[in-house]
Amino acid sequence: MKYKLVYTKQAVEDAKKLKTSPLAKKAVSLLQQLSENPFASPPVFETLVGDLSGAYSRRLNQQHRIVYQVYKKQKVVKILRLWTHYE
Repeated sequence: MKYKLVYTKQAVEDAKKLKTSPLAKKAVSLLQQLSENPFASPPVFETLVGDLSGAYSRRLNQQHRIVYQVYKKQKVVKILRLWTHYE
């Protein structure tokens, strides 16, 4: 069963930046993978700590990442960021 992807307001804003970047194709591929299995590797995912404790990230490149939370019981992946979480 697939996971439903939901996006925060910030992720929607990030998507606008992402559309015009060369990373768009990779992001679409990673989002598709997240909807199928948010814990599948490769690419490896990182468990975040601090303010983003409980969230995971996957790199689009050295600077930009997809940051998300997984709600297993509801089969939902909440996309928090699609650009960078350092801003």
